Amino acid sequence: MLDFDKFTKYSKPGPRYTSYPTALEFSDSYGYDEYIKKIQNQDPTRPLSLYFHLPFCRNACYFCGCNVVFTSKESKLSRYIEYLKKEIDILAEHIDSSREVIQFHFGGGTPTFYSAYELDTIMEYLKSKFTNWSDDAEISVEIDPRFFNEEQMKVFAKHGFNRISFGVQDFDKKVQKEIHRIQPYDITKNAVDLARKYGIDSINIDLIYGLPYQSFESFKSTLQLAFSLDPDRLAVFNYAHVPWMKKTMRKFDETTIPTPDVKLQIFQYTIDFFEQNGYKMVGMDHFAKPEDELFTAIKKGELHRNFQGYTTKGGANLIGIGLTSIGEGARYYAQNTKDIKSYEESIDNGRLPFERGVELSDDDYIRKSVIMELMANFSIDIARVETWHNIKFDEYFADALQELQEFCDASLVQITPTKLTVSPTGTLLIRNIAMPFDAYMHQYSGNKKSFSKTV
Repeated sequence: MLDFDKFTKYSKPGPRYTSYPTALEFSDSYGYDEYIKKIQNQDPTRPLSLYFHLPFCRNACYFCGCNVVFTSKESKLSRYIEYLKKEIDILAEHIDSSREVIQFHFGGGTPTFYSAYELDTIMEYLKSKFTNWSDDAEISVEIDPRFFNEEQMKVFAKHGFNRISFGVQDFDKKVQKEIHRIQPYDITKNAVDLARKYGIDSINIDLIYGLPYQSFESFKSTLQLAFSLDPDRLAVFNYAHVPWMKKTMRKFDETTIPTPDVKLQIFQYTIDFFEQNGYKMVGMDHFAKPEDELFTAIKKGELHRNFQGYTTKGGANLIGIGLTSIGEGARYYAQNTKDIKSYEESIDNGRLPFERGVELSDDDYIRKSVIMELMANFSIDIARVETWHNIKFDEYFADALQELQEFCDASLVQITPTKLTVSPTGTLLIRNIAMPFDAYMHQYSGNKKSFSKTV
């Protein structure tokens, strides 16, 4: 039983922990040469995860926090492909491209803003350089149903795509108009049916609660319509209102954004609705059918979390390709430039479009392992952490354990000598519970504009 009365107390700005250290610690002081050394010296036995950022959108969705480029010019899209090819060439000079690829993801932007021919061109070129793809590789794409046709789906099927995530957010017409994303239900249904026709065995639908003009009743209708599409997974995100970072969010009348109480009412109903209809909750914002491989990974304590969300494909080196993409190794994060001109100039000069990153200290490395295990599996195997890192957990994290006492008193966390376990209610506050382990949080305690609210 979830205790929602506890939520409002813990509503405060905090990281989403798609990385640790968070992106706020990425810096240009971590230089290009250091990054090149890192990727050149990667363990050749570690597999690869490849993320491709296709940044272009025709129009702005006002709620969106992604790094996108708005255009209607085909020439910009085709020019970007040529630079992607060059980036792949440079990358292949620095890493062993014969390493096994176990994960691939097209993100955006709107990947299906590209034509079938263009998508095929990108994949064919990539596979000509990276030739060793695992038989069970996770190959996925984010799709805007408004830009999706059968020819594109044929290309995805040809290249072994097995996961598709459809952006929906909300089916209510008034909400759609306000967020500048008109997307009738039939368009989404046709897109899902098309994916099923070509054998896609894992379909995800993204929803967002907390958007302008959403109400408890309107979102109930959205949930029912989403359920009717029979997705294998759903992600139901808490809208992150950060108008100081994203100009399009300034278009919203903030008085139309649901209050925290309404948001909690919506989310409580969302959890009950999906669990009553055959889904189980994964983490703080995902749902999946019980037979999903995510739950097998949870039972084994092997679920992982990265910039694409929850995954069973841990242990790989993530390589970010394209504008603003982020890569991750055991001891570093690296982000490409967000500026098209700088991106092209780097590649024209025979350099990867690296802009900033961070190299993890020993302390960062230890804290990353703890925070990411907590975020993914909602528990910490204390004995395993002590063995791996040669530390005494209660001494190393004495301050964190002291901060966590209030969560223990509230029955949100249980700590024994060998394990830290988060309660079902606590899983929904997992960002709050992870923060005591974050050595950088004290820097942002007085800055309310560093992160979105946890609740």
